[in-house]
Amino acid sequence: MRRQNGNGGTAAGSSRIARLDPLSLPISFEARDARADGGTRHIEIARDRVVLRRSVRGMRMAINIRISDFLGVALRMIDGAPKLILKHRDPSLSVPLSQDEFDGAIEPIWDDWSELLALPRIDETRQPQPAPRRRRRNAIKSRRPSILMRRRLGRDLAAMDVYRAEREIIARN
Repeated sequence: MRRQNGNGGTAAGSSRIARLDPLSLPISFEARDARADGGTRHIEIARDRVVLRRSVRGMRMAINIRISDFLGVALRMIDGAPKLILKHRDPSLSVPLSQDEFDGAIEPIWDDWSELLALPRIDETRQPQPAPRRRRRNAIKSRRPSILMRRRLGRDLAAMDVYRAEREIIARN
């Protein structure tokens, strides 16, 4: 017997989820995880938290992460396709949000996720530009800084008077 749908499309959960709707939170889905048993992990995304459930070497675990702990919604190019990721400091806790074939269709979804979760957008598709090379050969590089020329030199400790075996005079009222 086949599963019946009202819209005539594929059944929910019958195939790999390519795009998640940010306006229909909470969302529950499965994603690939190379280190987990079976190669998958179960992810639940709500407005204030993300719950990752996976099993590693027979040990089942559920990791509850606040949305504010994520760095932002990152756009990456993976295998030539743009992919949205909820980026965490620990890469194993990052969550895939969508994958699309067209660059133009990913922008509104990226905006929606970023606005809904109140996280910044992070563009990882561009290569970072290297910093300009510093000039090493400069006409005044060996000159002493002017602040050092204004300082007074300290007194030589050997030339200072030393008072030993004398009575101390203290002035009181």
